[in-house]
Amino acid sequence: MKSAEQTEQGIVKDEIIEGLNRTPKTLPSKYFYDKRGSELFEEICTLKEYYLTEAEISIMKNHIHEITDEMGTGLELIEFGSGSSLKTRLLLDHLQEVKAYVPIDISEDFLAKEAEKLEREYPDLKILPLALDYSMPFELPDEMQPYKKVIYFPGSTIGNFVPAAAKNFLKKCSKLAGSNGGLLIGVDTKKDPKVLEAAYNDSKGITAAFNKNILVRLNRELDATFNPDWFEHRATYNHREGRIEMHLVSLEQQDVTVAGTSFNFDKGEEILTELSYKYSPEEFEKMASDFFELKIKWTGKDNLFGIYYLLAKD
Repeated sequence: MKSAEQTEQGIVKDEIIEGLNRTPKTLPSKYFYDKRGSELFEEICTLKEYYLTEAEISIMKNHIHEITDEMGTGLELIEFGSGSSLKTRLLLDHLQEVKAYVPIDISEDFLAKEAEKLEREYPDLKILPLALDYSMPFELPDEMQPYKKVIYFPGSTIGNFVPAAAKNFLKKCSKLAGSNGGLLIGVDTKKDPKVLEAAYNDSKGITAAFNKNILVRLNRELDATFNPDWFEHRATYNHREGRIEMHLVSLEQQDVTVAGTSFNFDKGEEILTELSYKYSPEEFEKMASDFFELKIKWTGKDNLFGIYYLLAKD
């Protein structure tokens, strides 16, 4: 059940107001993913500049037998941020005796549509979709059994957490996986800033539309008065912090109302909408080491991306 402070679609009003009262102003990146936002992200994943998807799928295809051998048989697969489950199909096609698949995504409509597709493609597989924010506490479906649990967290989404929160999230993953459980996770690597910035500033403007869609959503769900055309998408690499920073930049001096609260924007003022941390293999392995044992890792061409299989520590 959603709280009284939460709209039907999942936005928490107080969280938005608090973020817009900060200096600099912020909006939570998780609210990108309404139905339209999820569709735009799927488009981003097909772009040439957005190397992450191609690099990750290439690793998956080239090492799928090793990956599934490490994961084992007779397991329950739990996926965070499942989206269209494209990469998951590679796992489902090669894993043996999957007892259940639990796709988790914050976009309820998008998740329901994709779960229906999977049910048609895998009629013998028990599919238990959960529409929720997996960064918050939650419980697995009652239908789950005491089988080995493997969490799948693709797409480098771990980079959207600040390092301290990422470490705490890994701790929760270890507890959820439990004894003998595992985590298959994608992690983006540090590389040439030109390559990184191009991935978040694509020439077709799809990422810009994705970024601005959060304003459209606030207009719809919180009676906000944003004019998306008065904001510019901007993404830059912060070398010192090792992260991409994505902003919406006000093109004019303007006032905007959100859920009855007024906010002033100076010309050039930024709203921080997303952080995407990049990790060297050594940095990520050290961060995960308190909660997981590294079993094996795979990196692709030019070390653009890494996939790790980790075993939960007792």
